[in-house]
Amino acid sequence: MSPTPEDLTVLKDDMIAFIEGHGMRRFHGYVDYDEVQCIMWETGSNPDGWKDFVELAKTADAPFLTMHSWKLERTELDELVERLAHSEFTDGDDVEDARWLRAHVGKVGFLQLGWAYQGSMFLCESSTDWYDRYQRLLEVSEDFGGIPIDEPDQDDEN
Repeated sequence: MSPTPEDLTVLKDDMIAFIEGHGMRRFHGYVDYDEVQCIMWETGSNPDGWKDFVELAKTADAPFLTMHSWKLERTELDELVERLAHSEFTDGDDVEDARWLRAHVGKVGFLQLGWAYQGSMFLCESSTDWYDRYQRLLEVSEDFGGIPIDEPDQDDEN
């Protein structure tokens, strides 16, 4: 059995039950690492390491945990396939990888728990392999998107 399942829906449900079982509340929101100082939780090889994270939040008297989940939607995937198919900078393998992801439509691929403490956000994340592949393809599709290469800038023309 793989340490990370292909669909994190059951894990998400377990997290909700565990958090509520500890009498804590959830704030539905995503913490962006680029916006605030973050410290990542290392679960190591323990698939239930997130439970220690929740217990630490309770011990630290965190009033709530942030929780974010991401599910692959067909429209998002279709847009990605379209961008990759029409990009000059991707190859056929990227388009095929994106099409392969159709098997995961409707599945939860990413979970994030967080809590604030003394000006930092403590985060615990879990993702599937296919989510990581999706993110890589998303970055590829956005790289060079709309940026003319080897064309003069407006400033160069004046």
